[in-house]
Amino acid sequence: MAEKIRLVEENQFLRERMDTETELHGIVGASTKIQDVLRMISRLKDTRTPVLIAGESGTGKELVARAIHFRGPFANRPFVAVDCGSLVPTLIESELFGYEKGAFTGALKSKTGLFQSANGGTIFLDEIGELPLEQQAKLLRVLQEKEVRPVGSNQKVKVDVRIIAATNRDLEAEYRNGTFRKDLYFRLNVVTVHLPSLRERRSDIPMLAHWFLDRYAPGDDIQVTTAAMKCLLQYDWPGNVRELENSIERAVALGDRRTIDMNDLPPTIASASSSPDSGLELPSSSLSSTDLEDIERATIQRVFEQVKGDKALAGKMLGISRATLYRKLKRYNIGPRQALAAPPTSQALQ
Repeated sequence: MAEKIRLVEENQFLRERMDTETELHGIVGASTKIQDVLRMISRLKDTRTPVLIAGESGTGKELVARAIHFRGPFANRPFVAVDCGSLVPTLIESELFGYEKGAFTGALKSKTGLFQSANGGTIFLDEIGELPLEQQAKLLRVLQEKEVRPVGSNQKVKVDVRIIAATNRDLEAEYRNGTFRKDLYFRLNVVTVHLPSLRERRSDIPMLAHWFLDRYAPGDDIQVTTAAMKCLLQYDWPGNVRELENSIERAVALGDRRTIDMNDLPPTIASASSSPDSGLELPSSSLSSTDLEDIERATIQRVFEQVKGDKALAGKMLGISRATLYRKLKRYNIGPRQALAAPPTSQALQ
């Protein structure tokens, strides 16, 4: 019974921490690395500066692009997302810049391009490295001249568009070997936001798991067992946050709607976490047990260290009520002195 009460309380703590995260367009986490990303978003939201978002597939690059746009003064203007990798090479130009009636076979009427659709707002070019060199040159011209020429037209159309691009490639290496234009790279790379992989911020996994539980089973108050959470924390997550989301959705669909145990998780996650040769460097010190209680305590300690004991600010950063914060501080005997004296959290969890 005591274990069940503790599990419910810890799950409730994680849910309370997410109360304010909905304002961040689904970017959930309290780790140092993700907080750095949130600070970058705050700085960039009021500008029209081009942004390049770099990160592995599944890390949430479009979420960051949307947060930059919708948290800024142009939130009421268009946000147009383009998956460059899914565009048919022969139709890229007509999709991006539009075309006139009769410009090519099948062009029975004029069509506005995506850049014109995004006029006054933001166009998000996902997987920019997939664009062929010819279209890269035309994109560069749009950046420089702030105008597009629809296919089949002699007239240029002015556009005022902020460009946010994203990639999972090393574009610097690609421009050096000639597969990406150097001039376009430097035009886009005014500011780069680096998104960490999920394995680089393991301490965010409990909060993310509950975020997805609330999405796929709203109101069910499903609890995650310590054994299941241990599996989630030890797995390497090659598919990053997207893979975690899929795993939680699967667990909800196959589970009993009361708890999620390790048996509800995909077999690859359970087998990887139980393998002694997985090669993962699990966190040491106060997190060596990978227990939820240890994760909770270490997270509060780290935040207290960052804010130098400011309880109001700590509660805001953790996203929990003042009553919950004081209860946790008392439970774990955490105060400014203890937090500042605590050993730093393992880098594996940041």
